[in-house]
Amino acid sequence: MIEIRADFQIKLTLKPGAVYYFPEPSFSSSEPHYFVVLNHNPLSDKFLALVCGSSRIEKVKRRRHNCPLSTLLEISPAQYSGFPRHTIIDCNEVHEYTTRNLINKVEKGELKLKPVLDSELIVALRSAVCDSPLVPIKIKKLLRVNKI
Repeated sequence: MIEIRADFQIKLTLKPGAVYYFPEPSFSSSEPHYFVVLNHNPLSDKFLALVCGSSRIEKVKRRRHNCPLSTLLEISPAQYSGFPRHTIIDCNEVHEYTTRNLINKVEKGELKLKPVLDSELIVALRSAVCDSPLVPIKIKKLLRVNKI
């Protein structure tokens, strides 16, 4: 079997809709989570904008009860085969990573690649992020629909 260097593995897979499965140290759970890349040009952007999926749908809805419903996107396994269960993505919280952060996770064996998310879902996620009153302007500018 050919082993691909971590930096090549990330650079080959880093595109809009790429889904990575890894633990996030800032979360209370040490379990891995699904993270979706939303950038239009992730290889050239200064940072990566990732949103996270959760199967704890009601918990996320309670936590975000003051946010617009349009900022919570539910995705079924029929819509995206990479999610084993019905999943909600909270677009009120965008995680900023760098390519180096992801490469480090690959090198530590912490990151798994998942199938790429459908382009229609990526557009919906970007729109949901832009609807959020909690997401910083710099992230919204990065993800604007009319961005070339």
